Amino acid sequence: MTKNLYPLLPVLLVDDEDAWLNSFGLTLRSVGITNIITCNDSRKVIDILRDQGVSVLVLDLTMPHLTGDELLALVVKDHPDIPVIIITGLDQVETAVSCMKLGAYDFFTKVAEQNRLTAGVRRAIELGILRRENSSLKEHFFADTLKNPEAFSAIVTHNKGMYSIFQYIEAIATTCEPVLITGETGVGKELFAQAVHRLSKKSGEFIAINIAGLDDTMLSDTLFGHRKGAFSGADLNRKGLLATAADGSLLLDEIGDLGQGAQIKLLRLLQEREYYPLGSDVARATDVRMIFATHQDLESLQDSGKFRRDLFFRLRTHHVHIPPLRERLDDLPLLLDYFLEDAGNKLGKKKPTYPRELLILLGTYHYPGNVREFQSMVFDALSKHQGRTLSMDVFKDYINRFSIGSELPQTSQPGDTVFAVLDRLPTLKESGRLLVQEALNRAQGNQVIAAHMLGITRQGLNWRLKQEG
Repeated sequence: MTKNLYPLLPVLLVDDEDAWLNSFGLTLRSVGITNIITCNDSRKVIDILRDQGVSVLVLDLTMPHLTGDELLALVVKDHPDIPVIIITGLDQVETAVSCMKLGAYDFFTKVAEQNRLTAGVRRAIELGILRRENSSLKEHFFADTLKNPEAFSAIVTHNKGMYSIFQYIEAIATTCEPVLITGETGVGKELFAQAVHRLSKKSGEFIAINIAGLDDTMLSDTLFGHRKGAFSGADLNRKGLLATAADGSLLLDEIGDLGQGAQIKLLRLLQEREYYPLGSDVARATDVRMIFATHQDLESLQDSGKFRRDLFFRLRTHHVHIPPLRERLDDLPLLLDYFLEDAGNKLGKKKPTYPRELLILLGTYHYPGNVREFQSMVFDALSKHQGRTLSMDVFKDYINRFSIGSELPQTSQPGDTVFAVLDRLPTLKESGRLLVQEALNRAQGNQVIAAHMLGITRQGLNWRLKQEG
């Protein structure tokens, strides 16, 4: 199996001194930047850029044939998306500043500290990734099509908003940056993480772990592994999930439950792309694609001090928010057919027909458990089904049990009601009339379903309608 390199597009080092090329190349590899090509003849650079993509160009200023500033002008003109770092001598700083004005991303002297140089290259890599992503996003959205629809085959939808999310995932999937997936419980966050992995061109495994409840030590051992003797009971070396998922993707679910100590370690992992197994003082580089998921509001958690602000911004380099099912009710017919087929296969039953009114009834529920809850509703209904047409009774009972008497929307002040925003309170008669009208609107005129929503009989609803004339 060929090892995946970081970054996806190589870093091109250009200098007429082979010793510096070899030395700096080894330095970059030691911090996880492994995809490197070198060139000791500045005349060949334009041909290299024409033949293959490059993430960053590191360019010596003083070279025979074509000098660094001459080559910079050509690169900026023909390849403006490639960040260029200029390497200078101590007496060339003024010239380097001129290069910045020409379009160079940054400059360093050859005697600069190695960690400053590597940090500069890493920043340039991230800039190049963002530039290419912006270009890819524009291409996807203007085309309004999916290049790899099969990657999303496990997600049942024809909702336009969901397709926009698919386009975004296609645009960012091949980058090495972390992805944060948010959404309520049951919306299918892991399915989206698997789609990211399938599109990422990673050759390794997709591994998912729920980290809720893991303390700092347990999380470190799970992710980083340990050496034999690292702690009491560590009788053997253990390979952590980062090593297991090498060249692949790792999903950390429920990231909002992470403790402060573990957050610091995770931040370092994302920034440096390296980690220390427990009991080891030798850093190990990783090229695992990190994907994170949570149902919590991380912005609120950081405001309350429970989640680090720097980690939050590092996590959401790419942010995918999945809408709840109540915001895409147009998917209900598709999901109902899909889950009836799936449940029928598991229960050994034929897929039944269902009354047209069932979809109207289903559209009146708010689905706090989202797609996962709806799947359970359908499975339960089919397990109790007998006859040709699927009964609505199971769905009515379920919706009645979890809707009637459930809490109304929260108000801004304790003790307020949904009427608090009104200047004038409606009379009881007016309130009843408006409530009946809203129920009929939501039930698309179906009086049986409207009566069910109001918690009265159909005869009671008919009586009210006659009273209103």
